[in-house]
Amino acid sequence: MKPFLNEHFLLQTTTAERLYHDYAKDLPIIDYHCHLPPDQIANDHQFENLTKIWLDGDHYKWRAMRTLGVDEKYITGSAPDNEKFQKWAECVPYTMRNPLYHWTHLELQRYFDIGDLLSSQTADPIYEQASNMLQQPEFKVRSILRKMNVAVVCTTDDPADDLRYHDQIKADNFGVTVLPAFRPDKILAIQDATRITTYLKKLGHAADVSIKDLDDLFSALEKRLNYFNERGCKLSDHGLEHIHAAKFSRKKANNILKRGLKGDKIDFADAEIYRSAVLNFLSKKYHELGWTQQFHLGALRNNNLRMENKLGPDTGFDSIGDWQQASNLSRFLNRLDESDQLAKTILYNLNPNDNPVLATMIGNFNDGSIRGKMQFGSGWWYLDQKLGMEEQMNTLSNMGILSCFIGMLTDSRSFLSFPRHEYFRRILCNLFGNDIENGELPNDVEWAGKIVRDICYFNAKEYFGF
Repeated sequence: MKPFLNEHFLLQTTTAERLYHDYAKDLPIIDYHCHLPPDQIANDHQFENLTKIWLDGDHYKWRAMRTLGVDEKYITGSAPDNEKFQKWAECVPYTMRNPLYHWTHLELQRYFDIGDLLSSQTADPIYEQASNMLQQPEFKVRSILRKMNVAVVCTTDDPADDLRYHDQIKADNFGVTVLPAFRPDKILAIQDATRITTYLKKLGHAADVSIKDLDDLFSALEKRLNYFNERGCKLSDHGLEHIHAAKFSRKKANNILKRGLKGDKIDFADAEIYRSAVLNFLSKKYHELGWTQQFHLGALRNNNLRMENKLGPDTGFDSIGDWQQASNLSRFLNRLDESDQLAKTILYNLNPNDNPVLATMIGNFNDGSIRGKMQFGSGWWYLDQKLGMEEQMNTLSNMGILSCFIGMLTDSRSFLSFPRHEYFRRILCNLFGNDIENGELPNDVEWAGKIVRDICYFNAKEYFGF
């Protein structure tokens, strides 16, 4: 029996061990999609205690705590930080077989060299040791990034953001490349008159454009795209229920926007026309700039209205949706490809039933112009766990080309999430190791090791031009 979380964790064969330790383990990390706050990097933030860096904002943990009957005051409420941590520690032993159990103990080991299992009995000494360590200079956020061998971080930024923190980070040149990514989801909220009006005023102010119609909106967006591009941005990102690919005309989309800005009620069909026009415009601009566009598809957000009213959005009440994805994706991508304006594209699904859809859809639009132009993104959100990663990679292996895959990202708001790259690398090496030892692949560890290294680091480095 192997000890828990030893150096061969998740590696079931000697070949898997060789692949991980000799080829994957020490590679730098390119985290090309995350939600780390740029201001904390710019100001080299130092966290007050373990709760502040580990529990604040982590809706994965919040959901588990609610499931285990913890009162909200110990989750997002007013309880002292040490009491919040104690409640989390009491929950951890009950999270066995949830990825939280693995992540929790990986993070304690990798950042704080704490090998004890977290529980109510060990909570106090672990909290004290880790919180004391967090007060040392080597635990400021920039040092944390360097400690985890992070080469590149791409944050997620609103088009109206002035990116002053990114400017500060670049000027400081602290050894990790930190770049913005363009996330324009708010411009699609055409069915909420208050939201769209308020947001377009903010966007117009940033672009020095008074947005009264679609031409104004596109002019503002183009200015902001160029602003981001001048600051090193190479990626956009969209979080959508499904791709918007309705038949549209610019005239009709313009009329819908003007009606929305007047406060008129916009029905679903008209909203789709407007959204499709905007998304098509943006995607053509991404291609023009040489960016990569990312689409995170299928989240059913803010399901619990009572708790949303109490705590706000993005507090742990989102789940997997079941929209049909294939037809809209095909129309959207084909519309761009017809005029040869389809940018490099990464598609992520939240519903595992859509794995084959995305794995085969990307093959329709790989045109030989670059290696792996169309990407089936790594297991995301509810799927960034062992089974989800294995299913994503197995589906891509069977229906596409795994060796072109650009690998893992954290999609996290926490500076303690980088062991998710290690988790992914171990799972990847285990897949190849098992196949080699089963005789399903040749015993050429050097070649398999090259593929592993490419997936873990070099494919992304080449794909994004980092």
